[in-house]
Amino acid sequence: MKTAILSIGTELLFGQITNTNTVYLSQKLNMLGYDVMYHYTVGDNPERVRDMIRLAFQDCDLVITTGGLGPTQDDLTKEMVCQVMGDELVMMDEVMSELESYFEKLGRPMTENNKKQAYVPSRAEVFINHEGSAPGFALEKDGKYVICMPGPPREMTSMFEESVMPYLQSMSEDVIYYRMLRAFGIGESALETKLLDLIDGQTDPTLATYAKEGECSLRIASKRKTEEEARAAVDEMVEKVKDRVGEFIYSCDDEELVQVVCRKLMEKGLTLSSAESCTGGKFAAAVTDIPGISSVFQRGLVTYSNQAKMDELGVSFETLEKYGAVSEETAMEMAEGLRRVSGSDVCVSVTGIAGPGGGSEAKPVGLVYIGFVYGDKKLCRKLQTGYDSRQWNRQYSLLSMLDIINKNI
Repeated sequence: MKTAILSIGTELLFGQITNTNTVYLSQKLNMLGYDVMYHYTVGDNPERVRDMIRLAFQDCDLVITTGGLGPTQDDLTKEMVCQVMGDELVMMDEVMSELESYFEKLGRPMTENNKKQAYVPSRAEVFINHEGSAPGFALEKDGKYVICMPGPPREMTSMFEESVMPYLQSMSEDVIYYRMLRAFGIGESALETKLLDLIDGQTDPTLATYAKEGECSLRIASKRKTEEEARAAVDEMVEKVKDRVGEFIYSCDDEELVQVVCRKLMEKGLTLSSAESCTGGKFAAAVTDIPGISSVFQRGLVTYSNQAKMDELGVSFETLEKYGAVSEETAMEMAEGLRRVSGSDVCVSVTGIAGPGGGSEAKPVGLVYIGFVYGDKKLCRKLQTGYDSRQWNRQYSLLSMLDIINKNI
């Protein structure tokens, strides 16, 4: 079904907030088999909202809106949808009860203008908002559908997962099943090249590659009469892909690399410590975002200066003098010193030139060394990213630290 996403809010046009809703919805809708044809953004102007819905319906059968469902005078999405879809707003007791319960839980009185949110189109299927006060709804007329959701991302994503996704799935006679494979160490173009015959010959399942900073993903989807048939087709294709590029795939279930690594460490009961220079604590921050990691993560040291490397990790002055802070020798002394001071099973270190300045012909920006110690394994990985972006080099270094752990424990 051809679909348009309409984001409503003057703050979006002013650039005061980032429109993460559109990214989220585009990803989810495509996974469900809905073809997102257009993204529209309009301010809190009722006539423009109405006109944009009509414009979208010229080429689409489904319009999904976010925003404009609040209690204030400029929240007029429902009114404009009613004009387009030939309906009227009515007060629904169920919605009013939900609103009263919501404000009671907050310990705040419900103001008179909040009662406006209990009014929804008379023919609508209502979606209760469990994270806020504004309900959403779906409305159909002559084969055209409008789905309206609140603008705050937390409220929108919760409503989409709980109510809108099942509603959209019920509109299709077929079942769509997909898996998202995540890969590191191979670029999108190289991944596509290795799978080109599978991609060119695809009918069902379908394959699509996606690039992300420092890594890439592959979506494999099938549309069949039953979930069992779709799942079997996708799983068969996953195995074909793994035969080609399995060495680069770290997840077949759309997990982040840090999630995969931390789960593996916790399952094996291996303790972990890190010593960071050029990444400035990004590794420790990423790891400690994972629930339960305190059972294995012992310490994260940021040894940015040469003095810190000597004082905290025992890196020798002679090594720094002879080879420099950015060198295989220093990276390995950092990792080995970290094991001495922490006693951790797995120790990882990083030192490099993040940029954009500080490089030389001998040691250009993007040169990074990662040290790794685990049992009898002592490894050093050299990176030469070729980029002068500080953000990109630090992020790629983080992923490389995780990758070396993932492949060696």
